[in-house]
Amino acid sequence: MKKFFLLVVASLFLSACTEMEYASHLTKQAMGPDGQYASNTGGSVGHTKLPDGKTHEGLYKVGKPYKIEGQWYYPKETYSHVETGIASWYGPGFDGKRTASGEIFNSDELTAAHRTLQMPSLVRVTNLDNGKAVIVRVNDRGPYKRGRVIDLSKRAADLLGFRNLGTAKVKIELLPEESLMAANMAKQGQSTKGIELAANNGKLSAPTAQRGSVQTASLNNDTSIVGRPASVESEVLPPGHTDATGRYLPDPIVTQMPVTRTGIYVQAGAFTVRENAENLKNTLGSLGSVSVHTANVKGQQFYRVRIGPVADVTAADKMLNTVVGMGHNNALIVVD
Repeated sequence: MKKFFLLVVASLFLSACTEMEYASHLTKQAMGPDGQYASNTGGSVGHTKLPDGKTHEGLYKVGKPYKIEGQWYYPKETYSHVETGIASWYGPGFDGKRTASGEIFNSDELTAAHRTLQMPSLVRVTNLDNGKAVIVRVNDRGPYKRGRVIDLSKRAADLLGFRNLGTAKVKIELLPEESLMAANMAKQGQSTKGIELAANNGKLSAPTAQRGSVQTASLNNDTSIVGRPASVESEVLPPGHTDATGRYLPDPIVTQMPVTRTGIYVQAGAFTVRENAENLKNTLGSLGSVSVHTANVKGQQFYRVRIGPVADVTAADKMLNTVVGMGHNNALIVVD
């Protein structure tokens, strides 16, 4: 009964703080010359305090629909999600600041910001240019720059091999059992920090039990998951690094995934009536190579109007701004 009461209070606490859903990212509109988001200003913030007097590193959060720059986003709990697009990253300029889930951002951890996925959830992100893949934990909202599908921490960008480039073509795959496990832990008031390291190193045993029950004893007892002090000398530590707080974090295992050649397109619109798609294609004909791509989504036929492929992300951003300026506010960058 006590746990239930605390969860209810926590839910009310987060509902009252709707603006925190994306406040930490409103200053992440401008990109630096290397593709990294420019730093915001302001001091660091503390951890989320609940009525039980304990400090919690983040809570379970889905959130309400919200609107940024004319676009609506609809967060929802899901255990099936795959998408491709352009990833960006954010780093030290945001260290110590609160994420949308309530925990404190650390650019040395394997975390990510996503517009709609529940927090926490675990996703595998694959760099479609080099095949490198790593599992990250979604604990924040964003990105809010048009044409981006996920914001990764500096550490994740390093491992995927695109930090210096600033952006990368990626595939995002939600891990259902692992995400369910993380959600249940968070709903029970348990910290999920480090669960992504366990998943990357093959030490996370996701339960097959029904939703609502989860076994976490092995996670709580495995110190390699949450990191150990760098000063430990009495044992042989696995390859790793020390983060800004002095914690020793084992390096995750970067998986090499098979990838095929992909292109970057600007999708101006998607229609269920082909005639509408053809009309838009004709309207945009002066912008370059415009074509209609068909796709069947859950039994429904869609006709997608795409421009491209374009040369690179810079060209895609420019084309996207042009299309949006012509009144197609739902245009987006896609990788296919």
